[in-house]
Amino acid sequence: MNAAHRSTISARQLAVGLIGYCAFINLYAPQSILPLLSHEFGASAAEVSTIITVSTLAVALTAPFTGAIADVLGRKRVIVAAMFVIVVPTLMVGMATSLSALIFWRAVQGLVLPPIFAVTVAYIGDEWPPREATTAAGIYSSGASLGGFSGRLVTGFLADLIGWRAGFNALAVIAFAGAIAVAFLLPHERRFVRSEGLLASGRQMLAHFRNGQLVATYAVGFGVLFNFICTFTYVSFHLAAPPYNLSSSALGAIFVVYLVGSVLTPWIGWAVTRFGRRHFMVWVIALWVAGIALTLAPPLPLIILGLAVSAGCGLICQAISTGYVTITAKAGRSSAVGLYVTSFYIGGSFGAALGGLSWTLAGWPACVALVVAMLLVMAGIVYFAWARRVPAGPAMAPIEPA
Repeated sequence: MNAAHRSTISARQLAVGLIGYCAFINLYAPQSILPLLSHEFGASAAEVSTIITVSTLAVALTAPFTGAIADVLGRKRVIVAAMFVIVVPTLMVGMATSLSALIFWRAVQGLVLPPIFAVTVAYIGDEWPPREATTAAGIYSSGASLGGFSGRLVTGFLADLIGWRAGFNALAVIAFAGAIAVAFLLPHERRFVRSEGLLASGRQMLAHFRNGQLVATYAVGFGVLFNFICTFTYVSFHLAAPPYNLSSSALGAIFVVYLVGSVLTPWIGWAVTRFGRRHFMVWVIALWVAGIALTLAPPLPLIILGLAVSAGCGLICQAISTGYVTITAKAGRSSAVGLYVTSFYIGGSFGAALGGLSWTLAGWPACVALVVAMLLVMAGIVYFAWARRVPAGPAMAPIEPA
């Protein structure tokens, strides 16, 4: 392998890492300042959490169509254009003067994000051989996890320092710089096979529903983000209240637990090969139950430990599920991933809505009970509906959980 080829690989690895970072620095950034926004706009926890729900729902609505369009237009063109467009609604979120305006621009953000992250996983699957794809997917996943953490940290820190609006302005600047970098660093696709047209791509998308393994995996994806949104949205209200009284910057710092997933992701492929996809996934879900239960303990260090376990287990489940989609879908990979993204983010919307109802009725313990119930459903789907023997394939995490 000559030096020029190594340089190209290095550049595109950096590019996919930046894509993950810039996408997810935006999506969940408000979570650390939800209590602050609730106070500023005079809204309840359930009402202000709509700014999370509306983004995830918008992502769910556009994801499958994004996949179909990318199967026709090509990967890089769609990814880079969306990265530039996302700057506008991010700036407008920081300029919103009412909760309704904030909700609107957050919805626009959600509409623009699927062309970034749903298409990137298809790019990785097409452009890298399976062994190298695992490494590239790990870099993407690490960038996504770091971006998710950074978005919450930046908004939380700047909210305490100079105001929450400055946080979104900073995110817009980062997103713009990232778009420029990716435009130069990401090579045009070489192995992409263009779909015959939107109609043909749409038929491929509908055909995915006849694949029982894909449908079961979509259901698992629904549960993954359902649990993440329910957990990490309402734990902010739990920890902002007495006896913890955490500030916005402290709440943002707690999301460092997301980096647990970045450490674990490179080992997922080995674990799936060693223990088997189904059994490993069920054991991870069991550990996730223990982690979320630990957040009921009063000491703050135990709550943070429980959140770290939950984050790590959730990101592992996400990587395994998405990898299963890429293995199972033999054609129309972008649309197959797009449908997974749709199910995933519909789950997030339900997690926010039902989590808000649970919070209103009985506080944090009710939210924990809701998450445990969903985890048990996920374990049942994996154990009874996933195939017993499938190729190991790459473990990929194109979508960073909330």
